[in-house]
Amino acid sequence: MTRVRKRKSVLPGFGLSMGFTILYLSLIILIPLSAVFLKTADQSWSSLWKTISNPRVVASYELSLYTSFIAAAINAVFGLLVAWVLVRYRFPGKRLIDGIIDIPFALPTAVAGIALTSIYAKNGWVGSILNGWGIKSAYSPLGIIIALTFIGLPFVVRTLQPVMEELDKETEEAAAGLGANRLRTFRKIIFPELLPPLLTGFALAFARSLGEYGSVVFISGNMPMKTEITPLLIMTKLEQFDYVGATSIAAVMLTLSFVLLLVINLVQWKTNQKMLPR
Repeated sequence: MTRVRKRKSVLPGFGLSMGFTILYLSLIILIPLSAVFLKTADQSWSSLWKTISNPRVVASYELSLYTSFIAAAINAVFGLLVAWVLVRYRFPGKRLIDGIIDIPFALPTAVAGIALTSIYAKNGWVGSILNGWGIKSAYSPLGIIIALTFIGLPFVVRTLQPVMEELDKETEEAAAGLGANRLRTFRKIIFPELLPPLLTGFALAFARSLGEYGSVVFISGNMPMKTEITPLLIMTKLEQFDYVGATSIAAVMLTLSFVLLLVINLVQWKTNQKMLPR
């Protein structure tokens, strides 16, 4: 019997690749994150509970969570619209607009925060108009949502674009030929295909917003119990050399972020399972 020799791949095998992957993830992600929990464990349970249940800290949790969720939801809606326009239509300046989408990736967050504050402040271009309508944009939760929407939009658009480009247009044409209107075609044919990447983009924008500091610290006003986000509170603890308190708050946010991302991923997985042919 002749033995069939396996062709050696030019790429390293599974064992070596997995070893490098685990080493890299450990050095970059797992070890730093575990250090947060190890530092938090230096205190007693009563001291930990007193730190994380402080009314000022709880108020920062609530503010960070609901502003991040609202900003991610806004980006999910308008990011879908922007990605649809960029993929489905041709128009002058399309490449320019496509490049502008990535500005929040390249722009330093502190610069973005200063720019947004100058525009949405009471005497700014947009802020003066909103103020005339009785709407306070800067130095309010609305200002935080504006900043988080700014930095989260690219995550949704860039997640949806490749999927939209691969959509089968023949299926849409067949649905139209069978008498389905545009709304029904979008709801029954297109949207189910876009829902998984849309949830992924939402999760990425939400996670990014939870940890945002630079673009929010200027426009929020940093008023305790009102416009003080959790990352700012962590920085305040560090400036006071309260490292255990800072890591305690960070550990809570890390746990909340993990749980929320896990829930979103489970919803996405179930959505993909329903879409698979039986």
